[in-house]
Amino acid sequence: MTARFDQGPWAAAGVQTVQPGVHRVPLPLPNDGLHAVNVYLLEDLDDDGGIVMIDGGWAIPEARKTLEEALAAIDRDPGDISHILVTHIHRDHYTHAVELRRLLGSRVYLGAGERPGLEMLDRLRSDQPVGSLRTLRAAGAGELADHIEAMDHGGYDPSVWEAPDRWLGAETLSFGDRELRVVPTPGHTKGHVVFLDEQRGLLFSGDHVLPHITPSIGFELAEPGGRPLADYLDSLRLMTRYADARLLPAHGPVADSAHTRVGELLAHHDDRLAASLAALGEDTLDAHAVARGLAWTRRAVPFGNLSAFNQMLAINETAAHLDVLVLRGQLTVAFTDGVNQYTRVR
Repeated sequence: MTARFDQGPWAAAGVQTVQPGVHRVPLPLPNDGLHAVNVYLLEDLDDDGGIVMIDGGWAIPEARKTLEEALAAIDRDPGDISHILVTHIHRDHYTHAVELRRLLGSRVYLGAGERPGLEMLDRLRSDQPVGSLRTLRAAGAGELADHIEAMDHGGYDPSVWEAPDRWLGAETLSFGDRELRVVPTPGHTKGHVVFLDEQRGLLFSGDHVLPHITPSIGFELAEPGGRPLADYLDSLRLMTRYADARLLPAHGPVADSAHTRVGELLAHHDDRLAASLAALGEDTLDAHAVARGLAWTRRAVPFGNLSAFNQMLAINETAAHLDVLVLRGQLTVAFTDGVNQYTRVR
């Protein structure tokens, strides 16, 4: 699950030139979990000399100021940003992109799988994670869902939740003589995509592959459904079908091998599947009960010490792990009185 971790120097303001024409810029976030989100500035893609930006950041004044300072450091200015390619709809990636479009006229791109969530936002006029709350209730944590629903989520701002200029599928984007392959990678969200620069061996991985932490699974604005962890594991394996590339993540430092980190993430989820099965034991339990028997984050924090929001992520991820065990024939599930109850196959 996404959680506090050693931020290290990667989150400090400034510009890291990954290679000529490719720059990593960490933009600040207004919370104390993850301090920054990386955006990437690609100078040599646009025929007109503009900048292609990957991910947008969170729409806060500090992010715009930091971006302007970073652009000045490479002798550019915000007006040079012509295209913004966003990996997924979460506010720390999308909302600043929409704000920059309004200010600069940049074109914004987003994975087509995010469309239902964005349309639900427009209908509900609220940025509450409706899908995640329904999953939480089905996991046996109705009181926690009520508590989170009643929390102040910062208010709905329609100006930063507008539709993109273009919805992306599995395709290749051409910018001059360079190409970026768009690879749908559902799991973290239904519409998450990564951008693969095969010519230079660079993977702009968003939250799909992170070097220090495992991303939350299925944190959705739209209706719940599908099999987020199974989809995520499939999306991880998909990365190994392409040549290995340098990992340029949304949170954390650049790493030399995406394949190495993918292997570590797959092994981690194997361990969590085994731990979830052990926590269930011989009982029939809901995901809330199983989550309380597991340790969380790299520091093995007890469930009760997590914040309400992180408890929601923990319970929903536990449900996702249990659902994979059902798919593998190791558990059965019965939907009773609005709650999924899991039992080991004997």
